[in-house]
Amino acid sequence: MKPAARPKPTLYYDGACPLCAREIALYRRQPGADGVEWVDVARCDPARLGPGLTREAALARLHLRLPDGRLLDGAAAFAALWQVLPRWAWLGRLLGSGRRLRLLDVAYRGFLRLRRGWRRPG
Repeated sequence: MKPAARPKPTLYYDGACPLCAREIALYRRQPGADGVEWVDVARCDPARLGPGLTREAALARLHLRLPDGRLLDGAAAFAALWQVLPRWAWLGRLLGSGRRLRLLDVAYRGFLRLRRGWRRPG
């Protein structure tokens, strides 16, 4: 009898953004990346988004659905992703809560303003 597969967190990213796609490719090459379900929101079937997440919202910000179903976005999604990847876990722990997480989210929102011009139409 095969043991039941452990649920994975699911990361929703905008593959139509060249910078975002390169960053996600970097994460996908890391040890532990097989412990994450990777969903390119620009190309996936809408049913893959699951409850509480629209394509528009998923294209606007990075989202990560935890195995328990909770949906994180922005800096909290990055911090949770980093904690899954062994080489990045220290950064997730360092920036994943409190004032540091809030500052990271402010920086991420600034990046999102710049990103609008880089995204390929899709």
